[in-house]
Amino acid sequence: MAVYLSSEKKQEIFQKFGGDANNTGSIEGQVALFTFRIKSLSEHLNKFKKDHATRRSLLMMVGKRKSLLEYLKRKDIGKYRSLIQELGIRG
Repeated sequence: MAVYLSSEKKQEIFQKFGGDANNTGSIEGQVALFTFRIKSLSEHLNKFKKDHATRRSLLMMVGKRKSLLEYLKRKDIGKYRSLIQELGIRG
């Protein structure tokens, strides 16, 4: 795990979206964590445009988040819609 993500911040994200700080397996919590990490890496890439290793990591995270969101959309469309609204993703 990267240095920018403290365990307190991770617990806060899972508390808010996963229902419990220890519920790290919840789809909503994982999507929220990926969203936080994606925003952080995007800010890094705005400063360091030639950091291709980080760009690749960012693209892999976006793909993982997309697959988790597709799974959530298939299982529970209501949770999917409220999650993307709350996280501010998908325009």
